[in-house]
Amino acid sequence: MKKTYALVFAAMFAAVIAALGLVPPIPVPGSPVPITAQTLGVMLAGGLLGARLGGLSLLVFIALIISGAPVLSGMRGGIDELVGPSAGYILSWPLSAFIIGYLVEKSWKNLKMWKVILINIFGGIILVYAAGIPVTAFVLDLPLTAAAISALAYIPGDLAKALIATFIVVKMKKSNPVLSNKKKNLAA
Repeated sequence: MKKTYALVFAAMFAAVIAALGLVPPIPVPGSPVPITAQTLGVMLAGGLLGARLGGLSLLVFIALIISGAPVLSGMRGGIDELVGPSAGYILSWPLSAFIIGYLVEKSWKNLKMWKVILINIFGGIILVYAAGIPVTAFVLDLPLTAAAISALAYIPGDLAKALIATFIVVKMKKSNPVLSNKKKNLAA
């Protein structure tokens, strides 16, 4: 029964991230990688589902991309998305959700807003950029510094997403005893 719930939660968050893809992407001048709402879903998956299920939900999401489902912002999908300029960002999402989930789980009993903000910045921004920027530079044959400079345009939106995800995770912990019990029960 626990495995069924785990799979349902993972699939549900893959669907949430796909739904966030319905928000139109914001093009970034000088970069083929748009600003999307989907990294908000990555942060929420890790923060609400924990390491194992958060990472699993993003693996399900990547499987949907590979299958050609148009789940990425702008109704994109297919294996080409995982070898293009956005590939490093997208492929980092399972690890990002896992790391966020792991760190939130470790802080769950004494969860503070400032801790979750730092966790989301580390796992949802720094880690994603560390994978995304070099891949973008490689795919576009750009110097790493040029790719990094173009990524500066993403920081304000990503900080806003980190704050939104933090608010939701902390509020859900305080207001939803089922989520607190799920953390204990699904960890097994």
